[in-house]
Amino acid sequence: MEFIDKTLGEIIEQLAVDYPNNLAFKFPARNYERTWKEFDKETDEIAKGFMSLGIKKGDKVAIWTGNTPEWALTLYSATKIGAILVTVNTAYKIFELEYLLRQSDTKAMVMMSSYKDSNYIEIVNNLFPELKNSEGGKVKSADMPFIERIIFGGAEETPQGMLDFKNLKELGKVISDEVLRAAKDACDKDDVINLQYTSGTTGFPKGVMLTHYNIINNGKSIGDGMKLTSNDKLCVCVPFFHCFGLVLAMMASITHGTSMVGLDYNPLNVMSAISNEKCTAVHGVPTMFIAMLEHPRFNEFDFSHLRTGIMAGSPCPIQVMRQVISQMNLRDMVIVFGQTEASPGCTMTTTEDSLEMRVSTVGKAFPEVECKIINVETGKEAK
Repeated sequence: MEFIDKTLGEIIEQLAVDYPNNLAFKFPARNYERTWKEFDKETDEIAKGFMSLGIKKGDKVAIWTGNTPEWALTLYSATKIGAILVTVNTAYKIFELEYLLRQSDTKAMVMMSSYKDSNYIEIVNNLFPELKNSEGGKVKSADMPFIERIIFGGAEETPQGMLDFKNLKELGKVISDEVLRAAKDACDKDDVINLQYTSGTTGFPKGVMLTHYNIINNGKSIGDGMKLTSNDKLCVCVPFFHCFGLVLAMMASITHGTSMVGLDYNPLNVMSAISNEKCTAVHGVPTMFIAMLEHPRFNEFDFSHLRTGIMAGSPCPIQVMRQVISQMNLRDMVIVFGQTEASPGCTMTTTEDSLEMRVSTVGKAFPEVECKIINVETGKEAK
């Protein structure tokens, strides 16, 4: 495998040159659609907006939304200037958010209004009671001294006191192209790009530090295994905040020029997106596919363009794999196994593996990944 020695910003710039008119992202629920050229330009504008707020290389920018345009824009804009994206679980409650913001030294947070049964606005106003009387999202907390800005990236009207995400473009006009270029050039492939909080098996969640090189090349390995190309279109309905969405989907796509259709998981909405957008790939855990297969309106949708995807997160029953192949046309469905600390993929099946091999194993190790099997009773390496 040929490894990529570029930063995320450099890859986006190259895609804008190589595939300027190809679709980069589409979010059907938000009427958002951008080509690679348009997406590169927009992330430059938002990167300047972040710089106008004083965000610089090494600063932490948290993102607390579902699968929205603002999530993708925040990731690629922040990393263009060397800021570190702190991914926030959409299910977090107030004590979990407070811990993450304090422990990560987050400087700014982009958020939406709510997600499922969690009212994000209420939570944030409880953490920062002064926010309602603020301007431009400015906050000052004795408990969390690093955080300075709350930015609203939802579709609704911006709550009182918060900075509207859309205003970042206007604020960024004070930053010249030369200053932005200098910030981009100061980024290195081995810089930390992302803090992924994972609980593992002990205590409070821990922030795993992942670099450009880590997640880009992990994503490239995954995209290679799926045989992704610039002609593919991946339906991304797994959470962006998780490595499944960020690496197995986004990084696998950008390293192959693959278009992305983003939305939060709902079986009916996902089937509609796959059908309407003629997606060639889709990721999910087994229960997500089961919910689609068992949906009463399943037969109304066209899955003929589908070819590949990843089923991961839990063991895949062979009957489910048979169904997604026969009824959803996912003949090249593969399995990826890993952990957040490993960026995350460690092993993967291939499109050539037999059906039995794909459901009974986790495939072969990625290039440059070393694996060994330990006997849990003796602690010795199994032969």
